[in-house]
Amino acid sequence: MTSLLLRGARLVPIASGDRVPDAPLDVLVEHGTVTAVGTGLDRPAGAEVVEAGGRWLVPGLWDQHVHMAQWTLASQRLDLAPARSPEEVVARVAERIAEYPDLPVIGWGHRSGSWERDVTVSELDAVSADTAVVLISGDGHHAWLNTIALMHLAMPVRDSVVRETEWFAAYPRLATLVGNDGTSPDAYRRTLDHAASMGIVGFTDFEFGASREEWAGRWSQGCDTLRVRWATYADTLEDVIAAGLRTGDPLLGVHGDDRLTMGPLKIISDGSLNTRTAWCCQPYADAHRLEYPAGQPNQAPEELRRLLARAHGAGLEIATHAIGDAAVADALAAYAETGARGSIEHAQLVGRDDVRRMAELGIRGSVQPAHLLDDRDLTEKVWPDRAERCFAFRWMLDDGVNLALGSDAPVSPLDPWLAMAAAVHRSADEREAWHGEQALTAREALAASVDGQPTVGVGSRGDLVLLDADPFTSADSTVRSAAVLREMSVALTVVAGRIVHDGLAG
Repeated sequence: MTSLLLRGARLVPIASGDRVPDAPLDVLVEHGTVTAVGTGLDRPAGAEVVEAGGRWLVPGLWDQHVHMAQWTLASQRLDLAPARSPEEVVARVAERIAEYPDLPVIGWGHRSGSWERDVTVSELDAVSADTAVVLISGDGHHAWLNTIALMHLAMPVRDSVVRETEWFAAYPRLATLVGNDGTSPDAYRRTLDHAASMGIVGFTDFEFGASREEWAGRWSQGCDTLRVRWATYADTLEDVIAAGLRTGDPLLGVHGDDRLTMGPLKIISDGSLNTRTAWCCQPYADAHRLEYPAGQPNQAPEELRRLLARAHGAGLEIATHAIGDAAVADALAAYAETGARGSIEHAQLVGRDDVRRMAELGIRGSVQPAHLLDDRDLTEKVWPDRAERCFAFRWMLDDGVNLALGSDAPVSPLDPWLAMAAAVHRSADEREAWHGEQALTAREALAASVDGQPTVGVGSRGDLVLLDADPFTSADSTVRSAAVLREMSVALTVVAGRIVHDGLAG
């Protein structure tokens, strides 16, 4: 492995009680691990030397929740995030078809939760003729298709959107419609390079319909710059167990690269706020519009418990998507009954006692702070009586829940600094922070973004990020602190002692 000597870096304290020298230090990485920290360190033979110039050094950043293929594809899709009505979406689809009449329209990002009416297949049919149209919602939990697309993807023709489990099952077939869909090794390498430029050294990939063989193939084709934890879903669980893979094992076999590893089993136990399918203890404020007034689970309670027990018995952690408070409570009960370990993904709406139970059970809170920027107004509309229990990061941290930040890209951008900024100042505009009592400090947000790594020291992973500014310079104001985080510039990113992004060159 590459040896690397950083000269003159300022250590950033991760825990509130950490004490670090004011003066810059040298940091030596050998065999993927920090082996020395001090002044005037000797350069080992063959070690690469980088002059840090007094910049700030933190452990490598992680995004704990990514759909990597969808994020890689996002730049090629019709961006519908700005659309404020069904009519605006239809108009944009018509414009795209007029511009590219021979190509299917794949859209991403519309948020119908704030619209005043339900959409129909027939209104897309009216502007699309023989062009297939697939519009994926910004939360990923439903898609609005025209009839041609429904038929191509082998789904029953209907006049409404495709939701939840039916859509997740159909999503992998999208490749049959779009052909060369932009997820080639070259496209992945560009995505990984961009992630490295923001200080990301690793991520957990929750892509739908993916296989471990696909990641193994990409790895051999140069997509090996960052650490990857690949998550299985229920449909590939038995294959993973048959292969003897446990969470943390190298995905390429016992002697494989330890940067590509087996992650958790992913279970989507309920829906989302935007699609009105998150499973809640009380009905939505607009329950009169809904088939299920309080949302619903995506599988029976006994099936959830069967999956947890099966995975846990095979040495796998479980990542359970639970957005509504009823889903969170049921998932925690399932963890307790089966002895399984892992995380609640999202935990968007929680009960106070359930946060305490998360801590007691040792279940991680894998949360995506940037979602609150998108969901603030919709929450006040459909959950007005429970908004104070949404994105309850302060409750979680104070009660001892291990927090892990992520993006859920492409639902939110693959940007750890945006996630940290949203956790610190819970507003994306001139309005005051939304339930600021649930905010984190910049130090807490950073600590939840480094995969549990401590302040850089001897024994640390050789995954390091050199910053052009002190991330804690404006701790006196959440507005200024969030601005510092959003504008952060990364000078160098290192994975296992290997430089994967160099903003110092030239």
